[in-house]
This record gives sequence, C-alpha cells and structure tokens, in this order.
Amino acid sequence: MEKNYCVADINLAEQGEKQIEFAREQMIGLSELKKQLLPKMPFKNIRISMALHVTKETAVLIETLTQLGAKVVITGCNPLSTQDDVAAALAQNKINVFAKKGVSTQEYYEQINQVLDFEPHITIDDGCDLVNLIHTKRNNLLKNIIGGCEETTTGIIRLKAMKNQGVLKYPIVAVNDSATKHLVDNYYGTGQSTIDGILRATNILIAGKKIVVCGYGDCGKGVAMRAKSMGAKVIIVEVNYFRALQAYFDGYDVMPINDASKIGDIFITATGDKSVIRLEHMKQMKSGAILCNSGHFDCEIQIQKLKQISKITKIREFMDKYEFEKKHIYILADGRLVNLSAAEGHPSFVMSFSFCNQVLAAKFLIENKDKLKNDIYTLSNKTDEKISKLHLDALGIKIDKLTDEQKEYLSNWREGT
Repeated sequence: MEKNYCVADINLAEQGEKQIEFAREQMIGLSELKKQLLPKMPFKNIRISMALHVTKETAVLIETLTQLGAKVVITGCNPLSTQDDVAAALAQNKINVFAKKGVSTQEYYEQINQVLDFEPHITIDDGCDLVNLIHTKRNNLLKNIIGGCEETTTGIIRLKAMKNQGVLKYPIVAVNDSATKHLVDNYYGTGQSTIDGILRATNILIAGKKIVVCGYGDCGKGVAMRAKSMGAKVIIVEVNYFRALQAYFDGYDVMPINDASKIGDIFITATGDKSVIRLEHMKQMKSGAILCNSGHFDCEIQIQKLKQISKITKIREFMDKYEFEKKHIYILADGRLVNLSAAEGHPSFVMSFSFCNQVLAAKFLIENKDKLKNDIYTLSNKTDEKISKLHLDALGIKIDKLTDEQKEYLSNWREGT
C-alpha cells in the first residue's frame, strides 16, 4: 500500500516532534520493553491497523511497534481527541495516519475505513469501532486477521455483547482488564486528566464545589479521589450495590442522580453507558451548573435533547452555554471525552503502562495464533508483574524478595499455629 496521510496541517510536524520527544522521555517502561524485544523483532511483516487517540503517547507506541518490525496505520477513535501536531509529525515520519481534530461523524468513519483498507493482521482499538466495522461491513478482512487488542472499558462492554450473542469472529485481548492498565490508566490517568480538562475548559475553582461523579468504577474512583484532594465535596451516583458501598466507605455521599441533580455544581459522567444524565435531570439543575463526560462515547449526557430546547452560546473553546426555561447550564467539549477534547489525555508515564500491555497483547496474539478461539482473552498476572518490574527498575526502585523459608511456608498447607 502506498504511504499517504490525511492530517489537519503538515506544517505542525515540528511541534509534534517536540511533543513526542518529551513523551518518549517519560515512557520509561515502554522504552525498556522495546530494548528487550528488539533482538527478536516480534512484529516483522505484521500489518497493524489502529483506532486510538492520536496523542504524543500513541506516537511513541507506533514508533515502538514499527521499530519492532510492524507496518502501522492509524486513525483517531474519537472526533475530538486527535492532537493535530502529533498527527502531522507521524505523517512526516512516513506513518500512514488519517486523523484530524474536529472531524464530522461521516469523516470519522471514512478514516476508519481507510485504516481498514490496510488489510490488517492485528487491530488495536479504543472503543471497538474498528472491530464493529469489520464485523458489520468489512467481513472480507477476517481472512487476514490474527486477532485484536481493546484499550478501554467501553470497548470491552461491546465485545462482551458480541461474544454473548455469538458473533465475535476473531480473538481479542481485553487490554483494559490488565491490572497495570485499569488500575493505573483508568484510576490515576483518568482522575488527573479529567480534572485537567475541566480546568482548561473553565478555569473554575474546584474547592468547595459539589462535584457529582456518575459511576464509581476505576475511572470514577480516580476522578473522585482527585476532586476530593482539591477540596471538592464529592457525591457518587451508582447502580451497582457494592461500588456504592465502596463509595460510602471512601467517605463520599451516595445518592440517585435524580437527587444529586438538584444540588450539584459540576457533573462528571464516567460509566460507559448511555443517557446517564437525562433531560429531566438537567431541568432540575441549578443555573450555572457545569456538565462534562469522561466516558468514551458522547451518549452519557442527553445533549441532543437539550439542544432541542436551548439557545446555545459558545463561551470558551470547549465550553458552551445552554439557556432554557429561564436558566442556563454549561456543557464542556460537546459532551465528548473532556480529558482528551479539552486537555491532552493521560500523562505520558501512565500511558507507558497501557502501551506496554498493548505491545505484549499483540505479541501474545501472534505467538498463539493457531491456538486461540474467537473469544476475549486477558493477559496473565505474570505480564502485570513484568510491566510493573520494568517501571520499577527504570525508576531505580528495589523491593524485597521472599526467603527460601517464606517460599516454603507459602507452599505448605500443613504448617499452622
């Protein structure tokens, strides 16, 4: 396939290169993993199609995979999450990249089809749109596909639905289910980057605000932790009994969205579901309330219904004022991922963990291509141990080791009091 690209402005490449260089410096575990794998070139002649957030961190992942032998093509996985300078730098470095910030829904799917024209052996997805399109409209590609990797919670939800309905046609590694992904990326990454997105969009003071976090999974936990540490009064909305109990034990108020909507100042959705904040709830909110979404898709807040009854005014780049029924509320980043639309996504060090998982997941698929069923797989605990050790070693942190006596004790069921 002839190398080509579609980016917003190729002249941004120099700035993109600077961004990538800084990210590379932070992604110490991924750098070490690349050194370990280079002698084996595990991805030689493997074609990889990606739909990921086109950020400086993703550029380092692409650099890693290409240096390990892969041929990579990438598009964005969200219409607002591409960093245009990074996309330009990738194009300048002869990577097939089809990604621009602010594309329409039609352009978004056109670009996904362009990366699928690459006829991949491996798909790396964030949200399952690549996999979905292959299964619904591009079945001809299945004959070449070894397997796929899924980055995020929302994508895993869709994949599990496909598996349960018996329609999944190739093996997928649920990268998000690795501890070194969801307990680092989702918890520490989403927590910090969501608050970062809100601050960049509004410059509002967090201290003293009633912040309503919808969803207390790993992402919601991270957001709540960061908001609390900045002085917010955090309210959790949950549908899961145990997670609601966790939120209560963690010191947060817990209540239904119908009650929280009447008292909240800032609302953040992080559930992976749709219609979490509905029009009926927005009508109950106090004038001046701020709403944003940190879930993958823009369906968590019923913005389309709100648009039908509102006068809309752009206040700042990623902040719109919706006036209706003699009051107003603010929507950030048009309800899309606030941490990637209004900010830059997760810190590079966090993404080093996630992308070590992506590299090792793709390697696992290739090494086991004749053994895997059309199912969803999770990387082993040993992989989490390996990734953790890579980063600890790079940080110069040492830990204890079990003595022979301790190993014997842990493996012996006879010894007691």
